[in-house]
Amino acid sequence: MMALWDHYWPAIMAAILVGLIAGVIAFRAPVRRNRRRMSLLAGIAAVLALVALWHGPGGAAARFASAVETGSRQTLDAFEMTQVEARLDRQPLTRVLVLSGPADDFQRRELVRIMDELPGVAKVRWTSSGPASVLPLLPEAALAALVGFGLGLLLAYLIELRRRSRAQWSW
Repeated sequence: MMALWDHYWPAIMAAILVGLIAGVIAFRAPVRRNRRRMSLLAGIAAVLALVALWHGPGGAAARFASAVETGSRQTLDAFEMTQVEARLDRQPLTRVLVLSGPADDFQRRELVRIMDELPGVAKVRWTSSGPASVLPLLPEAALAALVGFGLGLLLAYLIELRRRSRAQWSW
């Protein structure tokens, strides 16, 4: 499970669609800088609003956190480490898995190594260690959606180029 593809693909696809629509509006009209700029800014605002809605009220963040924590619990149970707890860092929600519970030095090192290989986890740390610097999930999803918006704009530009090149041939 990759964090952005498995849980944010609807937001990314919606961003591509919004980019396509904004691009058609921006590139179709004669060159008017104000209209083009407003179309692109409205598209970016729509993409960011869609990502925020999908992340929070849409429940994608909760589904992601649940999937990662369930996978980590299954891994801990398989290694018979039932007293160790694993939770995602939630202030704000990041892909940092925080481990807590009784373990010796060897178990701590190995659990960090094993849990770091779980899908969707960027870093693993124990509660006693300092905070990890990882980009929160919402900005990660927003950046991915903005890349999708750019792809939609590129697609709209290519469609407009094709339309213009075919318009010169009036048979």
